[in-house]
Amino acid sequence: MYGKLIAPEIEELIESRDFATIREVFEDWSPVDLAELMADLQESSRALVFRLLSKNAASDTFSYCDFDTQQNLLHDMAREEVATLLNDMSPDDRTQLFEDLPGNVVQELINNLSVEERGVALSLLNWPVESVGRLMTPDYVVVKRHWTISRALDHIRTYGKDSETLNYLYVTEHGTLVDDIHIRELLLSAPESFIESLMDFKVDALLATDDQEEAVQAFRRLDRFALPVIDGDGKLLGIVTLDDVLDIAEEQATEEMQRFGAVEVLDEPYMTAPILEIIRKRAVWLIVLFFGGILTAAALTKFENIIDRAVVLAILLPMIISNGGNSGSQAATLIVRALALGEVTLNDWWHIVRREIFIGAILGIMLGVLGFVRIIVWAKVDGSYSPSTFLIGYVVFISLVFIVIAGTVAGSMLPLVMKKLGFDPAASSAPFVATFSDVTGTIIYFTIATLLLSGVIF
Repeated sequence: MYGKLIAPEIEELIESRDFATIREVFEDWSPVDLAELMADLQESSRALVFRLLSKNAASDTFSYCDFDTQQNLLHDMAREEVATLLNDMSPDDRTQLFEDLPGNVVQELINNLSVEERGVALSLLNWPVESVGRLMTPDYVVVKRHWTISRALDHIRTYGKDSETLNYLYVTEHGTLVDDIHIRELLLSAPESFIESLMDFKVDALLATDDQEEAVQAFRRLDRFALPVIDGDGKLLGIVTLDDVLDIAEEQATEEMQRFGAVEVLDEPYMTAPILEIIRKRAVWLIVLFFGGILTAAALTKFENIIDRAVVLAILLPMIISNGGNSGSQAATLIVRALALGEVTLNDWWHIVRREIFIGAILGIMLGVLGFVRIIVWAKVDGSYSPSTFLIGYVVFISLVFIVIAGTVAGSMLPLVMKKLGFDPAASSAPFVATFSDVTGTIIYFTIATLLLSGVIF
């Protein structure tokens, strides 16, 4: 009847105290839409609107809210309301919230939980911060191999409402995971047949101690909605669902993009991060790149005499060396992403070098031809053509071939070197590759010019 009202319209209903209409409006809203609305409302209105939601809607909506909105709601709600909210949240979402809060606040919130939920929260928080154990939820459905399909379905009807997902059911023996079964197989089987008849005793699982990045890779490789989590003895501890893994994948992609842009990872969203913090994180790499620029200037100083005698070489320099940085940045981008997706490993380095030499040579020849044509045509047009023009064009051609090859090889190898040293491959950022290419490109360009033009122009 009312459709999706925007935040200002909700604010007007709050001012007029028309809470009945707000409740009616929210009946058809999804938790995702409600979470977006909460972020758009004034802080003074959020808790009031949140109290108008049903118990289940409030719990689901809170899980989808951004961290700042969650903090605001926890601050403004009464202690009893906070306790109810946290007890109703799924364990994995609650753990994610606790991870971002200060320790003293987390301790206070944990004390508000019921005895059962407090035990669950503490057990999840005991796992290492970046481990799969922090992502898992203990809400899943277990069935036994000797059960009939009919009994398993009755069990699902009784306990399935508390499960994070019902896509898969897990078969255990004395707590050890032995198989997982898709719910479709149960629904299509005869009620009197046994669970064991559906088992193939093949199950993919994550270790609770695995890094969260491994979980992302596993979900991508297996194309699953949920995966079981086990300990070193094969005991089933919980499950991890796709929505939690997507959050991790998004966070990793964001960090990768920031590092690749020569920025230290921001701990908060850009608009809420303190300006001084952003300056500090950007300044580090800028200073490093500044010293890289000093190396380029030093390389130019070595060829100062040549530049004095052939100014045209300095004029063409930006066009020449920029292609090394561009080709290197392309190669670095492809290799960093390939590493993230598991398409290449450190053992592939020699194969990558060979490919990049060939690719760089072809690209260099293409750009070299364009550079050569540019020198000849430009000289013909402005009337400056001379016998040395052809040689200058040849210098540009040869330089571009070698500079592009050097750029592609450097750009592809730097991420592998960073990974070998234990650093994030994305830290070999495009600006860093470009600076490296500027130095090597300058040396290559003027070395070739010295060899080919010595005795002709200078």
